[in-house]
Parts: sequence; structure tokens; C-alpha cells
Amino acid sequence: MADEMNPADVPARRACGTMTVHRRLLNDSAEYRDARSAIENSTRAFLMAGLAQQFEGPVHIPVVVHVVFVSDAQNISDEQVQSQIDVLNQDFRATNADRDIVPPAFSGLIADTRVEFELATTDPDGAPTSGITRTRTGVASFDSDDRVKSSATGGADPWPADRYLNIWVCPLGGGLLGYAQFPGGPAETDGVVILHSGFGTTGTAAAPFDLGRSATHEIGHYLNLFHIWGDDGTGCGGTDEVDDTPNAGGPNFGVPTFPHITCGNGPDGDLFFDFMDYTDDRGMVMFTVGQAARMAACLDGVRSSLGRPAQVGAPA
Repeated sequence: MADEMNPADVPARRACGTMTVHRRLLNDSAEYRDARSAIENSTRAFLMAGLAQQFEGPVHIPVVVHVVFVSDAQNISDEQVQSQIDVLNQDFRATNADRDIVPPAFSGLIADTRVEFELATTDPDGAPTSGITRTRTGVASFDSDDRVKSSATGGADPWPADRYLNIWVCPLGGGLLGYAQFPGGPAETDGVVILHSGFGTTGTAAAPFDLGRSATHEIGHYLNLFHIWGDDGTGCGGTDEVDDTPNAGGPNFGVPTFPHITCGNGPDGDLFFDFMDYTDDRGMVMFTVGQAARMAACLDGVRSSLGRPAQVGAPA
């Protein structure tokens, strides 16, 4: 299937539309502004109370993947979808073998987030499902304007956002690999969108974004993580609200050489091994302890209806 793909479907470097969506919602919606403020306040309270250490896990998140396609090549296989679920479970549980590229300066920060993902087995009406929907569209490519999230605009309607993580896989324009909606936004657009050639590890997945890390990155946003440099352009005044990630002077691209020092963060420099930077898939391999705590606050709070904690003796 990969040989049927247009080379233009593979961006030259990582680009994520999450902050574009975030700023649009901040500008347009007082409800979103209020929700984001409340979420950040509750996150700080959760962390200050040390509740991350008491977070039960693993939490299992049911996923529905909406495949929206123009060409047959974009109608990715069940195998490609499952390969992405497998990557998510390795990355979020810190069992990914490539985490051994992290140097000793940062390896002690690698965290098991205690979050796992599974394709939904029951649809919103209670019927059995594969957890995959398929929609042929006449839209050549989508953008970060959420049209892919509605059948009325050529996409696929979401399943209830309080019960499922909705992931749309589709052709994206403008060099986008994906985007997410932070918690606190409208339910009808809640979820993650990923370019079909940046999803999973087989089929249409194309280097340098063929290891499934675009979805790991965007689900980090979905669980309330910011970009590691704090989204202040190339300045040093931004923050990702995580204490154990060094401040960085903008995103890193490709696969940098350690150390890459910016913002006076020597001797170890930027944590460009982190999933929330902009490196190629083979360069991003970890979440930190602080990032795991922020995601725990999200799953304990605004997204508490989504995951179900594992129970001793219960079937997987």
C-alpha cells in the first residue's frame, strides 16, 4: 500500500496543530477559557497534594479509530491500526526498547505513566465492534479546523467523548502530522487526529514518522501535556508546567546530538528525547515523572469518566 502513496503525504519535519486549535478555542469560547483555568487549578492542587503517587493503574482507555480516506491506500488496514495501539502501550508503560538511547543524565526521569489503550469492543449502543470505523470522503485533505470530526463536513462523527478516546486517521494538508484537543474543549470535537502516513508502524506509515510516535505525542496533549519548550516561539520564557523538563529555546527537529544546550540549560541541555518535542519518531522515546503526574491529574479529574482502572482478579 505504501508504494501507492503520494510523497507529498509525508511531511519533511514534525508539525502539530494542537496549539492552533487551543488558541482558536481560547479566542472564541469563554466556556473553554473557564474550563482550562479550572483544569490547571485542579491539576496544581492534585500535584501539590502528592496524589500522583496514589494514582491507581494501569488505567485502560477504550479507543475508537475513525479511518477517513479518499484513496484505497489511505484506507489503512486493521493491522496498521493495531500496530499503533501496540506502540501506545509500549510508550505509555515505558516498555519501548528504544528508550535505551536516553543518556544517564536523563534516564532516571523515564516514567511508566500507568496508562494503557485498547480498541473498543463495544460500540455506543452496546453492540460488538472492532473499534474501527471506515468512511470514504470526497475531501482531498483536512486541516486543524475539525471538519474530519463530522459526517456533515466529509468526516466521521465521534463516539461519546466521555467513554472513548476518538482518533481520526485521515489525509492532512499543510504539512500537519496531527493535532489534539486539550481537555476542557467541546465534546463533539474531543479527540486526536493523525495523518495516515504517520500512524502505526506498517502499511502507509512512512519514515521518518513510521514508529507511531505522532499518536503518542498527540495523546500526550489530549491528557493535558504541553510541548516541552513551553510554546513561546524560540524564547526562554515559556513553560510546559512540568518541573523536571528543562526549559528549551524552541522545538528540536530531526534527531539532535546530545547535548543540545539552549536557555542556559547546560550541561545536559534540552530533553529532546521526550515525546512532547518535535523530533523524528526514532528520536522521541520517553515521558518524564512530572509529565506522568500531570496525566494522572487529568485522568483523575477532567477525564475520569474515560479510563477504567484494572481490578485484581478481573478479566483484562
